[in-house]
Amino acid sequence: MTKKLLLAAAAFLALPAAANAQMTPNPGFYIGGEGGLNWMFNTTANVPGFGGAVNIYPATGWAAGGMIGYDFVGPRLELEGIYRSNQATLQAAPIGFQQFTAGANINDTAIMANVLYDFRFGWPIVPYIGGGLGIAFVNASALGGSTSSTQFAYQGMIGVGYEIDQNWRVNIEGRYFGTTNPTINNPFIGGVTYNNNNISLMASIQYKFVSAPPPPPPPPPVVAPPSFMVFFDWDRSNLSQQALTTIQQAADAFRAKGSARITATGHTDTTGPEAYNMALSLRRANAVKDALVRDGVPAQAITVVGMGKRGLLVQTGDNVREPQNRRVEIVIQ
Repeated sequence: MTKKLLLAAAAFLALPAAANAQMTPNPGFYIGGEGGLNWMFNTTANVPGFGGAVNIYPATGWAAGGMIGYDFVGPRLELEGIYRSNQATLQAAPIGFQQFTAGANINDTAIMANVLYDFRFGWPIVPYIGGGLGIAFVNASALGGSTSSTQFAYQGMIGVGYEIDQNWRVNIEGRYFGTTNPTINNPFIGGVTYNNNNISLMASIQYKFVSAPPPPPPPPPVVAPPSFMVFFDWDRSNLSQQALTTIQQAADAFRAKGSARITATGHTDTTGPEAYNMALSLRRANAVKDALVRDGVPAQAITVVGMGKRGLLVQTGDNVREPQNRRVEIVIQ
């Protein structure tokens, strides 16, 4: 029983790695959008002309923004723009028998340069941490006054992402955000200075610009002897090691047949002009002929034909680089 439990536990622990075995992360640029809840810390504003201090009690606010970045598979660098908005209640010491209260509206737009690090364990779930520096354009209004000022901004983030596939990722994140102290300029009581510190709970979705890896090239078609095929790279007529091996097999088949003739017919794919492709197909056929001669086949027993774009093995449209059409067919008769 204990052995079965251990095997089941091992299989369960292997599931995340198995689920992500076919999804090796790739570096690339990404874009994304984000949104969530924002909580400003309660603070006390310095009010020189109004008793010296006013307590600020922010309500739950919201935040929304977006980012563009580059994922190095581990480290990430991104540029982020984010907007925060909070309503607040100002409360001062009682004046006579009446408690003084007033409303305030505080929001800021921040542009941040962030550095983040993903902790990858071979799973689609990716914990991460990060931090950022930037500027915040703070707008605040209260007690009949308002301000629009530019402040230095800083933040720290901790979160977890889930990579749906090579392109899509979702994140849940907690962060701390703060700025240098803004001041609300009031014509009656002077400058109202306060601390601007926030925590946010954010959700985001990101899209990475990564293409799926190309499928492996199809295997060359099987041609029954005494016919052979030799394939070429795009716009090339030089022979690969595999091509030389095939040509050696054709030379052996020629000698085994005794009295025979060989026809080497060159072909191209559909890229390039007709005249160029006709010449290229002849160069390929002659390269095969020269290799056959080196392998002991008499030159007078070999006929060379150039077909250019004609006689496609795989039917395609114009300007298609189809590997199986770039070939020389060796026929022994």
